[in-house]
Amino acid sequence: MIKISPSILAADFSKLGEEIKNIESADYLHFDVMDGVFVPNISVGIPVLESVRRITEMTLDVHLMITSPARYTARFAQAGADIVVFHVEAETPQSTRQAIEEIHGHGKKAGLSVKPATPVSELEPYIEMLDLVLVMTVEPGFGGQKFMADMLPKISQLKEMIDRRGIDCEIEVDGGINLETAKVCIEAGATVLVAGSDIFGAENRAARIEALRHGGV
Repeated sequence: MIKISPSILAADFSKLGEEIKNIESADYLHFDVMDGVFVPNISVGIPVLESVRRITEMTLDVHLMITSPARYTARFAQAGADIVVFHVEAETPQSTRQAIEEIHGHGKKAGLSVKPATPVSELEPYIEMLDLVLVMTVEPGFGGQKFMADMLPKISQLKEMIDRRGIDCEIEVDGGINLETAKVCIEAGATVLVAGSDIFGAENRAARIEALRHGGV
């Protein structure tokens, strides 16, 4: 089954608890962390994650868009993340492996993400350690960007890599997801779709989540 992960970046933070309750029919809750260095924007961090953890039992899918993420992976795991995803571009190979092992050591799932310009081959050394890979279909850092269709082959390459090894690893896609782009991502092999404004901007959020889950049908 396709999983949907609404991004709280698109929520109204003046009533965040209510916003989250309104999308709890989704599978995950996507939590974007930006430091203004790795990406040109600043968002939320550990105190907000701890607050969110207290008000929902949803699976918290935390995406770290920060420099030297290995310094913080354990802290985010301890703060309530169920899945901790960080960028392969942001760490050395040794630190990347250590961070993945540390996340697993806290009983949480570990994921790696790639920017649009980063080839799938950068994930290959770690793929058997991962529970999830995240393909960015926009440049990370801002919501509301247009979907980059030329990332679809990357999703298919990852699916082939995962299937060839026979491992259990989800393929998540983030950026410009709507009813139209959900369909092509699923066809390419995606199993988790991150959507922000398309869900939080919908009149009936539960219905939109269900429509995305079924590929826009």
